[in-house]
Order: sequence, then structure tokens, then C-alpha cells
Amino acid sequence: MNALTSTPGSTAPRRVLLLLAFAAVYLIWGSTYLAVKYAIATLPPLLMAGARFLLAGLVMSAVGRASAGYEPPTAAQWRTSFIVGALLLMGGNGGVVLAERYIPSSLAALLVAVEPFWIVLLSWLWLGQPRPSGKVLLGLLLGFGGVYLLVGEQLGVGSGSQQLLSAGAVIGAAFCWAAGSLYGLRAPSPRSAVQGAGMQMLAGGVLLLLLGLLIGEGRELHLGQVSRASWLGFGYLVVFGSLVAFTAYSWLMKNAPAARVATYAYVNPVVAVLLGWVMLGEALTGRMLVGAVVIVGSVVLITAPSEKAG
Repeated sequence: MNALTSTPGSTAPRRVLLLLAFAAVYLIWGSTYLAVKYAIATLPPLLMAGARFLLAGLVMSAVGRASAGYEPPTAAQWRTSFIVGALLLMGGNGGVVLAERYIPSSLAALLVAVEPFWIVLLSWLWLGQPRPSGKVLLGLLLGFGGVYLLVGEQLGVGSGSQQLLSAGAVIGAAFCWAAGSLYGLRAPSPRSAVQGAGMQMLAGGVLLLLLGLLIGEGRELHLGQVSRASWLGFGYLVVFGSLVAFTAYSWLMKNAPAARVATYAYVNPVVAVLLGWVMLGEALTGRMLVGAVVIVGSVVLITAPSEKAG
């Protein structure tokens, strides 16, 4: 089942696809924390996120429908899309965009790094996969320690109730994302990753819009007052965060081990902090550089093939 142990004839192109997909979720998703910060500066968080995924879902659905292998979606596949959309996009992404109103984008990225713990734990307890090896557990612990070193200094800044609640929301969002990702592995879904991603984004976008309207975000929406930076951030999230990176993530979850895919949560904070340093003039300390090195080491431990594999 592992993409890395597929048929010999497809190994080389599959490895190239894996490399490109991992690059998308590592680098592009790392930059989306900054893009969200810009987008929600003058746009309501949930309505922004809902419009982002609805628009991207419409594009992906159109592409999937025009592809040669298109199959009309079944009721079971739509049920999967709404469950996954509720967990990944409404619970996962929605929790992050709400939290970024009160906490730095790099801190949000740090807190999302607990997701691999949820992935490994749920894979073992829910999917019946083997108990995590000592190497994987060491990699997970090193990764979490690395992201703490990376932006841990921010944890002591402003410990108000809104910030604490926002931090809790991001941790809950990471759990939702992990649960939705694993649920989608065995639930009925289209064979096409493009079609499946489009359906999930459509479902999640609708749910986010409904939730945003339900909590009164419609009263905060004033299109004439939306800044250019917010529109640019929104456009970046639609094109790169959703159309490119989310599709790559959906494909990876079907073609690589879930724990390995979840390592993006360790690399994203590195990208988020570096972008903050380059674009916003935020501090880049020696402690952050050490954290980045530790994170790379943790990814190597988690992604290195087992000697018993094969």
C-alpha cells in the first residue's frame, strides 16, 4: 500500500510526485499562516475561509469533471466529503483562522505541530496500526521540542484569556485535522484526488460560510473597506493554499504513511518564522536556528524507511 513500495515501473515518477507533493505541504502551507494574518486583517475569519474553499472547490470540481476518469459522485462519497470537510476545514482550518486574530501566526504554526501526536495515537488506537516504534516516538518528541525552541519564547508573551483560548482552539483544530485525515483514508471517496479534494473543499466551504453567518460575521463584512493586502492574502490562499497544497495533501494521504505526511506540521513553523523575519522584520535568534536543525532531524527519523520494511 505504501507509495514508496509500488510496482517497480512506477517507482521513479511516483517518487517525483511524492517529492513535489511534500514540497507543497511543507513550504506552501508554511507560508499560509502569514497569508491568513493578512487576509483576516480586514475580512471576517470564517467567511474568508469559507469563500476560499468554496471558490477553490468549484475550480477543482470543474477540473475533475473535465478529466478523463471522471465518475459521478455517489451519496456515500458526498457524506465522506461533508464529514472530512467538517473536520479538516471547518474544525481544523476554522479553528486556526479564528485563533490568528489573537495570537501570532508563528505561534499558531507551533501549536499545530501537535498534530503528528494525534495522527500516531489515532492510527494506533482507531485504525489498529502497529504500536509506534521507538524511532518514530523519538522523532515526534524531537520535532515537538524543536518547534518549542523555534517559537517557544512567544508562549510567555501576553497570557490573557483570549490568547489562552486561542491556543486551545489551535490544539483542538490539530485534533480535528488529524481525525478528518484518518477518517478519509477508509471512507468512500472518488479515485481521483482532484475530484475528491474538490468535493471536500466545496463541503467544507459551505459549512464554514454557514458557521460564519451563524455567529454573526456577516455584520463584520464590508467589502469596500477590505484592504489590498487582505485581497492578496485571500488570493494566495485560494490558489496556492487550496488548489495546490490541499490537493497535494489529499494525494499524499492516499500514497504515503499518515505519520510521515504529518511531519509537515514540524516544517511549517520553520517557514512561518523565516517569512516573518524576511517580510515583517521579526527577530531570528540562535535559539530559532537550533530549533530548525532539531526539526530537520526529527523529520529524518520519522520518514526514514524501517529496516524491516519490505
